[in-house]
Amino acid sequence: MSYVSSAPSQPFLLIDLIKLRNVTVDVPTKSSWVQAGAVLDEVYHSIASASETLAFHAGICPSVGVGGQISGGGYKMMLRKYGMAADNILDAHLVDVDGRVLDRAAMGEDVIWAIRSGGGNTYRIIVSWKLNLVPVPAQLTGFTISKTSERNVTKVVDRYQHVADKLPDELMITLMLNRIRSTASQGQTTIEAVFQGLYLGEAETLLMVMKQSFSELELTQQECTEMTWIEPALYFAGYPNKTSYHELLNSRSSSPVQFDKVKAKSDYVQRTLPAKALQGIWKRFYQVELGPPLMQIFPHDGEISRISDSSIPYPHRSGIIFKIQYYAVWSGEGKEVEKRQLDWIKGLYKFMTPYVSNNPRGAYPNSRDLDLGKNDPTGSTAYEQARVWGEQYFKHNFERLARVKAAIDPSNFFRNE
Repeated sequence: MSYVSSAPSQPFLLIDLIKLRNVTVDVPTKSSWVQAGAVLDEVYHSIASASETLAFHAGICPSVGVGGQISGGGYKMMLRKYGMAADNILDAHLVDVDGRVLDRAAMGEDVIWAIRSGGGNTYRIIVSWKLNLVPVPAQLTGFTISKTSERNVTKVVDRYQHVADKLPDELMITLMLNRIRSTASQGQTTIEAVFQGLYLGEAETLLMVMKQSFSELELTQQECTEMTWIEPALYFAGYPNKTSYHELLNSRSSSPVQFDKVKAKSDYVQRTLPAKALQGIWKRFYQVELGPPLMQIFPHDGEISRISDSSIPYPHRSGIIFKIQYYAVWSGEGKEVEKRQLDWIKGLYKFMTPYVSNNPRGAYPNSRDLDLGKNDPTGSTAYEQARVWGEQYFKHNFERLARVKAAIDPSNFFRNE
């Protein structure tokens, strides 16, 4: 967490890269150099302006910085086809403690391995990334479908978790669970499941796939939106259909999806959740008084699971059915409100313990969770202390990350919570 000083009594320097945001696209080599201060909307806009059939899809939150997204992994709507954002990095430029600018050849394979999802600013100052651009069809299809407690939400969610990781690699369906006002019972609330899908192909083919594999969702032609690859960046961020992709350059100030205060936690699931787990989640969703409870599911398998769990530091691949993100969201000030929301998300996280990965319980690096552990305030955290939480993020790769850090920055000049 770049804004946290590990030792407030000691001098430290926070380097702001926000002015480094140039993006250059080389269509013949299917690559792009992106400076680390650029945000995803700028990256998408530049690539789409150069090609309609080459893409780099690193996430659905357009105002996220590309450097942080890549250095922690980078989930995206094409991950079942092409893996994570960090899986598609070819090179980088970084500055070492002596002020030298190094590329992949100069920094060495250990360093380029570490900075792709292992927390880039822990090792050097990364000033630019070289992206691998992947081929996409001219026509993609997106959809959003909502199911509530009045519309068999438990049955559809249960079916979803059995099929989402078995669909064709070209199809990614995420699930957002929350609680909303009921339209059937005045003054009541209901559980809502929002299914968002992106298919790398035309709607006609998607409908055939869904009819065969996930008919319970009841997807229709009217709910499908055909689009170019750039449009999902707006569509899944909450903009109206067919919003011009040029709107991406204004998204930091006008995005319709905004939060005030957020606490996030994460998990990985290796076996489908039993009915009692789903009922327990619904029960805890109804306990939240302030702010909507949110739980997001990203299915795995496909390319993200075929890539070796040691190819980059991110290890949560083979055997994972889906990743869960939990969010407590609230507005306003006050310790009491904050404590109530934090207690709620910690309670949900504890409840999920029997149903998620263990030994160690997995965690997503880009959802940094200080509840799992944090560096010593003096800045002298020992390996055995750090591995307790480090292995939750990186499993067996944490040892190699520690060796790389010790080799290239023994004085711990570059720090990251």
